[in-house]
Amino acid sequence: QVQLVESGGGLVQAGGSLRLSCAASGKFFSINVMGWYRQAPGKQRELVATIPSGGSANYADSVKGRFTISRDNAKKTVYLQMNSLKPEDTAVYYCKVTNIRTWPDQKAYDYWGQGTQVTVSS
Repeated sequence: QVQLVESGGGLVQAGGSLRLSCAASGKFFSINVMGWYRQAPGKQRELVATIPSGGSANYADSVKGRFTISRDNAKKTVYLQMNSLKPEDTAVYYCKVTNIRTWPDQKAYDYWGQGTQVTVSS
């Protein structure tokens, strides 16, 4: 079981920056993916960025060049540095961990944080 606690959301003007953090506790398998998703009012939840253990980050086209995801494996924490924020970035941001067990069989377990609100004013 993995528990996730997010922090760092808030209100910022367009062009500003915020940094989100998500601290995990519990057992991590050696293969896991940490990531951020967001959901705006009336829209479906969408991927923002993911970063696997020992791999390269993946970004949604809408945030490439503005957002940076990183992780500290020792602290089991994933970060999302958001720069040049736009009003369309306004959403609830959710942290997600996919824990992948490889033995005795391969199975993936998804865990979600409670969400943190990011509001960008124009």
